[in-house]
Amino acid sequence: MEIKAKIEKIFPAQQITSTFKKREFVVEYAENPQYPEYIKFEFIQDKCEILDNFSAGQEVTISFNLKGRKWTDPKNGEDKYFNTLQAWKINVETNAAPASGDGNTPPPPAANDEPDWLSEDSDDLPF
Repeated sequence: MEIKAKIEKIFPAQQITSTFKKREFVVEYAENPQYPEYIKFEFIQDKCEILDNFSAGQEVTISFNLKGRKWTDPKNGEDKYFNTLQAWKINVETNAAPASGDGNTPPPPAANDEPDWLSEDSDDLPF
């Protein structure tokens, strides 16, 4: 899955166990700018350092997996469910226009250009 958003906050890495660490960050997702959503993602293990190159305010594209798990409370046997948005890639969103090409690309047609088959000189209709 992928989402485009603005980084709101980046948290320090957390060493959860001796073999597991995670780093969380929050983005402002404004599909409807009147009601922005604040969504928390996490990087895990060796991907935690990826966030060192980012800061609050940057527009980014995040690639992530939606994770879900079940946990049974040993005290009362009650099942609990948890969701996680686990990021695996993040890129700065570029709003620049694409390059004009390598010079071998023909220019786009003018607004008043018509296909040859529409010209009055042609008796060869396409249907």
